[in-house]
Amino acid sequence: MNLSSQAVVKDLLRKYNVRPFKGFGQNFLISENILKKIVVATNISPEDTILEIGPGIGTLTIELAKKAKKVITVEKDRKMIEILRETLKGLKNVEIIQEDILKIKKLKIKNYKVVTNLPYNIASAVIRKFLESETPPQEMILMVQKEVAQRICAKPPAKGEVRPKGRPSMNLLAVSVQFYSEPKILFYVSKINFWPRPKVDGAILRISRIRTNLPRIDTNLFFNIVKAGFSQPRKQIVNNLSKMLKLNKRKVDDWLQKNEVGPTRRAETLEIKDWIKLTKNL
Repeated sequence: MNLSSQAVVKDLLRKYNVRPFKGFGQNFLISENILKKIVVATNISPEDTILEIGPGIGTLTIELAKKAKKVITVEKDRKMIEILRETLKGLKNVEIIQEDILKIKKLKIKNYKVVTNLPYNIASAVIRKFLESETPPQEMILMVQKEVAQRICAKPPAKGEVRPKGRPSMNLLAVSVQFYSEPKILFYVSKINFWPRPKVDGAILRISRIRTNLPRIDTNLFFNIVKAGFSQPRKQIVNNLSKMLKLNKRKVDDWLQKNEVGPTRRAETLEIKDWIKLTKNL
């Protein structure tokens, strides 16, 4: 059964009286070529444990199971679970869990990788959940919305550089991901490779080196400062920090200058190391 065939997908859904639910981000991959590219990008070894979120009908799951020691697949939709029990039948190294990944409070696995075609509407929340987990994955290979991937991988402009038109500026999501890891876009995936066709293109994102070299700072304080800095991105950072942190503007000005951050700069021009330095020296 070729699960990357649109005709097969439609037949399976019809058999189980299922219609793709937009609220769950159910867009099925119908390109064998893209499927192979994703599997190659995962670089899975026979010793790997893989966690997959929102497997749909199991198209990617089957390919992961061919290479990994074990695949744990978490699906929220009860109807999809019924389909998975058919398509994954006979695969002894696959465990199916019916659960909302965002409601699982504690993951009971260690030394694992996340490989998944994420529903676009929960991508940011899922990424944050795993990066902040007590047992974070070794690596994440994710299909996410193209614009989200670009925002996650955004960088502040180099000194004197004018940000090219269309390139995302540094943002709170980028800082949140890059503080914990190193994200990289591997390749883009056109929306024509899915059925039903989504309104946007996708991207395969690798998030690696997760929490391997975190600075010794108060993480909560770090993110409070960053959130304050980005509270009104178009305003000067001195104004945002003094207002949101309820600090005297003159003292904030002095704090910024001592850490070589110009008070009139915008949050999007700061690097991760600047935010870390500010946190250390508040």
